[in-house]
Amino acid sequence: MIGGSVAVEWYAARAGGLVAFALLTVSILLGLGLAGRTTVPGWPRFAVEDLHRFAGILAGCFVVLHVLLVVADGYVPFGLVDVLVPFATSYHPAASALGIVAAELLAALAVTNALRTRIGYRTWRRLHGLNLAVWLLALVHGLAIGTDRSTVGAAALYGAAAASVGGVGAWRLLWQRASAAA
Repeated sequence: MIGGSVAVEWYAARAGGLVAFALLTVSILLGLGLAGRTTVPGWPRFAVEDLHRFAGILAGCFVVLHVLLVVADGYVPFGLVDVLVPFATSYHPAASALGIVAAELLAALAVTNALRTRIGYRTWRRLHGLNLAVWLLALVHGLAIGTDRSTVGAAALYGAAAASVGGVGAWRLLWQRASAAA
């Protein structure tokens, strides 16, 4: 307990997770658009790339905040092992594991971003595509274990995120096929 109030940590942990997911969604959408060579009217490409990068970094910061607050909260007795090792916790082990794997994969992908020039563009790009798996794991984690999943706001967030990533992802696949055929 921080400051003696269980509710503050619990609400902050939940908010941190939702904000992390929203930022991850923004980063994924920008990344899908950038990979499709989409332009945003009035925005230079480097600005969109910077926004994509910043949203991803900020999402990672909120994931860390979410995890730290879940441990600090104490409502569910999570220890360090419980939040670092998939299936180590007895509290919704599968759903917790999805979040842990998503967070650890996100951290590993952040390392590959830092090593982009050393590992080569082709390798980096293939690995970077795993960010979509991070997003999907985070979505299922939130839907399966998120205590806010049944609220209107969280349901709207998850629904809008799934629809937008699905729609932009489908557009990108169609664009790639059309470009390859041309």
